Amino acid sequence: MTTPADLSVLTRLAATIAARRGDDPQTSYTAALLARGTDHCARKFGEEAVETIIAGTQTDKDALCREAADTLYHLLVLLAAHDLSLSDVTEILANREGISGHVEKAGRSS
Repeated sequence: MTTPADLSVLTRLAATIAARRGDDPQTSYTAALLARGTDHCARKFGEEAVETIIAGTQTDKDALCREAADTLYHLLVLLAAHDLSLSDVTEILANREGISGHVEKAGRSS
């Protein structure tokens, strides 16, 4: 179960990512990712997502957790690259709360 502490870690990470936007790409990995643009950030997120998928097919739970952490970080970087925030995503999730996934998906416009 997710705790408020779990969410505050993601909130702090998202704030750190936003704060690093203008930092020197030579000293900040986050700034380097953001400086390379949205396409690069999307590809990095995709790479991490694939690594998470692969780890999910294995039995090493620690590896899966590490890859999931990398994926969450790169997702937050991708959102920041598009000037979106974690709050933008959690607002959508909050609106979906209590609605069946099947119902929510069927109600999306194409």
